[in-house]
Amino acid sequence: MNASVAQKNPLVEAVIRRGLLGKGFLVALAILALWKLASSFMAGPTVFTQQVVNGLQLGFVYALIALGYTMVYGIVRLINFAHGDVFMVGAFASYFAIARWDLNLWLSKVFPTLPFWLSNAIGVITVILVSMVTCALLAFIIERVAYKPLRNAPRISALITAIGVSFFLEYFGALPFVFTSNFITYERPINVINWVISSQGVYVLPAGEAPPPTSIIFSNISLYIIIVSLVLLFFLNYLVQNTRIGKAMRATAYDKPTARLMGINVDGIISVTFAVGASLAGAAGVLYATAFPQLYFVMGIIPGLKAFVAAVLGGIGSIPGALVGSLIIGEAEVLSAAYISTPMRDAVAFSILVLVLLVRPTGLFGEPSREKA
Repeated sequence: MNASVAQKNPLVEAVIRRGLLGKGFLVALAILALWKLASSFMAGPTVFTQQVVNGLQLGFVYALIALGYTMVYGIVRLINFAHGDVFMVGAFASYFAIARWDLNLWLSKVFPTLPFWLSNAIGVITVILVSMVTCALLAFIIERVAYKPLRNAPRISALITAIGVSFFLEYFGALPFVFTSNFITYERPINVINWVISSQGVYVLPAGEAPPPTSIIFSNISLYIIIVSLVLLFFLNYLVQNTRIGKAMRATAYDKPTARLMGINVDGIISVTFAVGASLAGAAGVLYATAFPQLYFVMGIIPGLKAFVAAVLGGIGSIPGALVGSLIIGEAEVLSAAYISTPMRDAVAFSILVLVLLVRPTGLFGEPSREKA
């Protein structure tokens, strides 16, 4: 009886139809979060700003991983759960390039008279490129062997295969003659330099010296991560928007049969998309290992999931959305760990996704699916 009354009540019907309950709940939580952030900032502006800087560093790493998810899903509608493990392989590839082959020092050995900063910078770029190429080749092989035969199969088949590939990469990497199941300390390719930003100005913090109590520490690693990430993001955007292969990617994502009729090698474009997305994950592996110098064979699970959440939050299929979503997740994770509790950082990240999707199911920058002509 009460249900029939509710159905006949126009006010109740309008509330249900427009989803006002969910939106009101979201607004209340947003106000609560803003109040918590504002009160935390007022209680300690320096500590709060330091956490924001740390969140930027993490968010840019997530952005490079998220772009692989968003590119692959945009073309083949596949959630490539093996992508986080490709990120792990990229981190280990850079570890071997540095620890076994001294690849970050190759230019200083060939030309000893060059300035160290120049030879080291080119060496670091070489390590990143090696990691990107390794991950691109790995993704190309995975796509050809595991995903291409299932191109016309139900999506659940490809999804289960992606999970299987993920487990294979993890436990194959745990073998003693591959990466081993032990934690490995990563040798950073650059020396860590910390800058202190305080009322006295900006200066380099001497090693072993404690920073002033009201100061913000900004390391060269954070700067390195942000610059490399932005360069790769701009390069990817240029590739997708201004090159023939980028136009072919967009055409394939929109309508595969028509793209084939226009002479586009759809299977080749899909393989290239996997390779490009994986190369960005390889670069993210180098950046992540440099910031958090400890490697483990399952280290790609949590960053991979967080990057997937960021891609969906920003609107999967959107490059700017992946960047914005990743920065939001990075900031939310760091601020939650600082002001709520460390175990809550994962819960907060996934809660943000759920709350945003209640209001905008396509994500922040996603577009509703369009009917093809």
